[in-house]
Amino acid sequence: MMYIQPDECINCGICVSVCPVEAIYEDVEVPAAEQAFVAANVEFFSADVTGWGKPGGTSPRHVSTLDHPLVRAFPAGKK
Repeated sequence: MMYIQPDECINCGICVSVCPVEAIYEDVEVPAAEQAFVAANVEFFSADVTGWGKPGGTSPRHVSTLDHPLVRAFPAGKK
């Protein structure tokens, strides 16, 4: 899963064009069934998962094999 740091997102839409599963929404348009992923994105950057905080954009050092527990719990092939 690609995680988006919500405080750094500027709603430019580039991530929408590269998401292979069409699962990215503008924060005000997230369907009710997907709301848990809003919190998962926030928590992914917290000390509880990666500890990255606000990394200031993408970089090779911000690549991880870690996933938020919500994502890890999905059955294989459903991520």
